[in-house]
Formats: sequence, structure tokens, C-alpha cells
Amino acid sequence: MDEVDVVDGVRGLDRRLLSVFHARGADPRVAAAARGLSWVGEHGLLWLASGLTGAAVDRERRGVWLRGTALTAGAHLAGMGVKRVVRRPRPAHVEPLVRTAGRLSFPSSHASSAAAAVAVVAHGTSGTPLVLAAAAPLAAAMCLSRLVVGVHYPSDVAAGVVLGALTARLGARWVVNGRG
Repeated sequence: MDEVDVVDGVRGLDRRLLSVFHARGADPRVAAAARGLSWVGEHGLLWLASGLTGAAVDRERRGVWLRGTALTAGAHLAGMGVKRVVRRPRPAHVEPLVRTAGRLSFPSSHASSAAAAVAVVAHGTSGTPLVLAAAAPLAAAMCLSRLVVGVHYPSDVAAGVVLGALTARLGARWVVNGRG
């Protein structure tokens, strides 16, 4: 098996998996939930608003919340930057259930900001396992919503998660201590 066969096999798997997830959007309840998650995840809105709310409510860790919010925004921006370099078009074999801000697909910036936000919460901004218990499944659902609405391949979402987690890992000390 040569390199071309491997790449074609991965692309085919990516397309097939997307089609399976996108088919779940035929259920109006699933489609509505996926649209809603996609909307609140646009430009990291949910995660940025949550971080700012945390900063307003948790005065003891206000700096941690604000740095975590900045790091989450940075993960989103990193995803947008990688998109401009890779230039992978969005899937064309399924009808999207939402409009998108751009035509580029790799990586998913929704997934980048979601993964970074969960990592930030896990590394000290929440002070309670309850926040992490809510954030992690919400982030996973947001990532899957991008497949259901048909605007990303699974590899776009996976790459976004890796990018967000890596961004959070690189900035974890700064978030918690205020220094790198």
C-alpha cells in the first residue's frame, strides 16, 4: 500500500464518518441542538462569556479566569490562523444545516476553543469539579455538533481538539500563576 492509498483511505473514512454524523441531523431535535451549539460556539462565544462570568463571580481567582479566557481566545485564533495556511475547503458532499463565517474547514476553531476552555477549567479556574463536569460534556457535544451540521470533517474536529489542548498546555503555567 503506497502513501496515496493511505491518504485516499483516510479521506474516504473522513467523508463516511461525516455522513453518518450528519444523518443524525435528520431528527429535528438533534438538528436544533446542533445548530444551537454551533451558534453559541461561534468565535468561542460560550467559552469567552463563561470565562468572563467566572472572573466576575469568583473574585479570588479573577486573574486566573481572565488569563484562561485569553488563552481560550488564543486557541480560537490559532485555529483560524492554521485554517488560512492549510486552506482545506468545507465538506461539499453534505448539505450544511448552518451558515459559516468562512469557507475553510481545517481545523475546527469551535473544537480548538472548546478543548482549550475545558483544559483551562481543569487546570485551576473552576475550584470545583462541578464546573468541569458540566464543561467537558458540553465541549464534546459542541465538537460533535460541527459534524451533525455538516461543516467539518471528523479530522478537522480532532485537529481542533489537539490544537486547543496543546495551546492550553503551553499556557497552563501562565493561567494559574500569571507567569510562563
